[in-house]
Amino acid sequence: MTILITGATGRVGRHVVDQLNRRGVSFRVMSRDPARAGFAESVDVVKGDFLDIDALRSALSGIRTLFLLSAVTADEYTQTLIALNIARDTGVERVVYLSVFGADASVNVPHFAVKYGAERMLKEMDFSATLLRPTYFIDNESMIKDVIINHGVYPMPIGGTGLAMVDTRDIAEVAAIELIRRDRAAEKLPVETINLVGPDTLTGEDAAALWSEVLGRQVIYGGDNPDAFEANMATSMPRWMAYEMRLMAERYVRDGMLPQEGDRERLVSLLGRPLHTYRDFITTLAGQTA
Repeated sequence: MTILITGATGRVGRHVVDQLNRRGVSFRVMSRDPARAGFAESVDVVKGDFLDIDALRSALSGIRTLFLLSAVTADEYTQTLIALNIARDTGVERVVYLSVFGADASVNVPHFAVKYGAERMLKEMDFSATLLRPTYFIDNESMIKDVIINHGVYPMPIGGTGLAMVDTRDIAEVAAIELIRRDRAAEKLPVETINLVGPDTLTGEDAAALWSEVLGRQVIYGGDNPDAFEANMATSMPRWMAYEMRLMAERYVRDGMLPQEGDRERLVSLLGRPLHTYRDFITTLAGQTA
């Protein structure tokens, strides 16, 4: 028996692969194009896709534990439910699923609603599952660094309530720990939810102030205007996705992403180290573009 990693070429998935490699764990990676996946020759990469039933069955053959990460697509729910059904049919019992923080509350945001539906199906289909619920990724700042550095504006409309932004390296390490724990358990473990948060809760003004300190010059917060944000997103992604990002940003502004009591302490205990900070990440990011 072994572990199958889906979504392995993305920002979280690559870190999960790295964490499992460091731990000497037996695992397999599924990729639409193994030749372009970019992993070391020692990594077992098989061709597969959530909508290619035969390839998916083959990828899941002999697998006991699945890391399920589905991309934001128009048919994400269909892909996820197919993956869960094929996993069950091939004998997979144990799943670590990458959901999202507040999936049960932000149900008007399509990919939040999808992930809440998947959480429900994991429970109803009697999987032994860890539901990982990360907040806003600190690493998203890589996509807006040029605007911040070149124009002195922090453009993400994240509001004044605050987001406990989390580093993808922390997400991936928790995922690896949970994959190993479930895979090695003598019996199926109960479903468990883990909120993945960062050490600081930041508003838009807070983020701009930290960028100002790191760059040594003023960076202002661009404000909470969802119209401008949606229009900007539509220049680099499909129109439906830009609208979905708008809905997500409106949730950030209205509700924030605030840790529950004990979330941070639980993660620090699980990892055995402090959580990665926003300041450290953007300091490194700014240095890379200097």
